[in-house]
Amino acid sequence: MRTFLHCCFLIFGLGAFAQIPAGYYNNATGSGYALKTQLYNIIKGHTTKSYNQLYVCYQTSDRDYFYENDGTILDVYSEKPGGTDSYTYSATNSNDRCGNYAVEGDCYNREHLMPQSVFNEASPMVSDPHHVIPTDGKVNGMRNNFPFGVVNNPTWTSTNGSKLGNNSTAGYSQKAFEPIDEFKGDVARCILYFGVRYHNTVGNYEHAMLDGTNQQVFSNWFLPILLQWHQQDPVSPREIARNNAIYAYQGNRNPFIDHPEYACAIWSAGCALANEAFSALDNVSIYPNPSNDGRFSIQSEIEIDAVEIVNVNGQVIRHIERPTFENNTLVISDLPNGFYFVKMSAGNRGTTKKLIVQ
Repeated sequence: MRTFLHCCFLIFGLGAFAQIPAGYYNNATGSGYALKTQLYNIIKGHTTKSYNQLYVCYQTSDRDYFYENDGTILDVYSEKPGGTDSYTYSATNSNDRCGNYAVEGDCYNREHLMPQSVFNEASPMVSDPHHVIPTDGKVNGMRNNFPFGVVNNPTWTSTNGSKLGNNSTAGYSQKAFEPIDEFKGDVARCILYFGVRYHNTVGNYEHAMLDGTNQQVFSNWFLPILLQWHQQDPVSPREIARNNAIYAYQGNRNPFIDHPEYACAIWSAGCALANEAFSALDNVSIYPNPSNDGRFSIQSEIEIDAVEIVNVNGQVIRHIERPTFENNTLVISDLPNGFYFVKMSAGNRGTTKKLIVQ
């Protein structure tokens, strides 16, 4: 996961600013929902392309020049940031596009992060690449129309660690889909874009992620997750390049990539809750690190709902639901040598620590 620091928003914002057309955000002067409306007026009216032309867009917007650097399709549901991908797809070979699929690696298709059934497959939503991304067909099918959420006890896991299972945060307990940490912010910013770009119609849509208004837009249980993912996984060079490519393709931008601070300026109360979550988890520690005998301890002053240990290939090595801490300490042993991510969640909060066993 890209480590969250408050300063990162400023750094990435300045880095991205050089790519923003002069004056593009001149009218974004407000705060709260007034700012949201101003951003809608800035990014609406893009050039609508056909659904089939998404594959043309992906040839410039979604190629892997950031991990394997091989120019294949960059799929957030299959990319393994710390290891070798289980499969890849050509950006230019139409034979890699679905069609029928049975298992992961058969083909890729177009994943609507806001399900297209929500807006009855209407244009321009159905073909807007800012929220329609290329993903493996099987994983896309498993995600189905389920909302995104926090999954502590998955019933199905993709090869890169994306998970399907019941949401574990307060307010919603049905099935949800959780991408890996590396791309949580990417997904969140795509969905935040949808809430602003379709300000004029989103209040009419029904889905577990939505609250039925064109102001807050997102459900009370889902908004904190979105804003937490947005903050814990800052804007990456991959997102900046993707934003620029889509701007060249259809003429509008994702404001939350150009100016990540806009999210908290609009949904300030939700961001305050997310920041409190980070503060509460800041003092969670793991030691010794590195571990020399496959054994380490987690110390926490707050109750932890779940601990998950993931290797660099995205495989879950250990999952502990409702772990028992003695004197605020949990001891985990018998880990083989390797590099791991130790993921801990509490409510709708989460943190990830790196661990080396040698």
